[in-house]
Amino acid sequence: MYANDTTKPVALLARAGAARERLREAIAAAGGHVVLEEDPNQLDGAALEAAAPQVVLVALEPAVEDALERLEPLLEAPHLTLMFEEAELAARREGWEAQRWIRHLAAKLQGHGNVLPPGQEDDAAEPAAALEPGLPERPADRHVDAPLQFHLDEAFVESVDVPADALYVPPVVPEERPQVLSFEELIATPAAESPPLPEPAGTEPAVQVPAAETTAPVMDFSKWSLVEEEGYQEVAATPEAPPPPALASLLNTSLSLVDIEEEGADGGAVLLFAGIGGPDAVRRVLAGLPEDFARPVLVQLRLDGGRYANLVKQMSRATSLPVSLAEPGVSLAGGNVYILPDATSLSSEGGLRFGDGQGDLLEALDPVRSAVMLLSGADVGLVEPVLAFAERGGWVAGQIGEGCYDPAAASQLAVAGKPAGDPEYLAAELATHCAG
Repeated sequence: MYANDTTKPVALLARAGAARERLREAIAAAGGHVVLEEDPNQLDGAALEAAAPQVVLVALEPAVEDALERLEPLLEAPHLTLMFEEAELAARREGWEAQRWIRHLAAKLQGHGNVLPPGQEDDAAEPAAALEPGLPERPADRHVDAPLQFHLDEAFVESVDVPADALYVPPVVPEERPQVLSFEELIATPAAESPPLPEPAGTEPAVQVPAAETTAPVMDFSKWSLVEEEGYQEVAATPEAPPPPALASLLNTSLSLVDIEEEGADGGAVLLFAGIGGPDAVRRVLAGLPEDFARPVLVQLRLDGGRYANLVKQMSRATSLPVSLAEPGVSLAGGNVYILPDATSLSSEGGLRFGDGQGDLLEALDPVRSAVMLLSGADVGLVEPVLAFAERGGWVAGQIGEGCYDPAAASQLAVAGKPAGDPEYLAAELATHCAG
């Protein structure tokens, strides 16, 4: 159906097998004619030149790489059009994908741009007619097979950058307060304008005396002064009493400062591992910790795109504990939450501090003073080292139950007899353990 006088002779270079048969059928369906069909490993350069093809279609696979290097000078001839196809892909292509590939092959062999199915050639000029079934092309395919929870976690982290709705601002209603006059305004106010004082309960009302019968004149206070200008004598200030002498026992005792151990420098910390479904689990654990929680809390949650600064902002809204991004060289402080970016390690020399590069986080912790949680989506490969950490005296627990999207790792801790439950339960158990 694609026969055309502009069809070019084709040399098919492929090893014998399903891929070679599929490519031969595709060339025939596209209206081309094969002038040479050979295994590249057995092809002689003279035979290729004698066939005089204009198009060379090569089925790529590791077994023909050396042969293609040998034939490279011939294949780079300017009069040849090279086309490459993955042998494995060609062998399994079928249905509408095979028909689509044949249309593109026919367009290249016959020198036209029509890749539409038969009967739609008249719509070729319309840009929308070139659309084909399937999802649009994406810049990256890392999310193609991702579960729904992956996108929900990503939306949770990215929501920090979403602008808030600031169109409506509720009006501020001022509170009604009684009028307060200054001293100058009070003495300048005529006596007649002063509001009458309320009568005490249980007393008879005072007799109203007419203004003409009053014997005391109304005095004008507007010219009064608090300090007389003449004859003013400054009164000497009374000296303050001297402070009582310090206790003799303190003066005669040799005092020394006690070294206070920095919180978190004893090798103990709490480590939270999470993955898909983990942002919500971590948020609920942090929200359940008390304000006086004394241990450093480390959160290792792998994020696609590395938006850990957004994760810091999100977790800061969930807990009263300070939340920050772990940085190399920074020492751990008790009562702080640290979000661990990729390639973050721990060092126990001179107290716990963060370092560069990958490392075993559990190895640097003191098991007796530390705790580990495997939350939703935690790597199953962590189960064995976490159980070994528990055997050395560490407290470990895992998230299971409703709301746990991926309990594969945490459920193995539950089978081993370790504490397991929802994030709120784990936070309460952790607080009790660290307070003991």
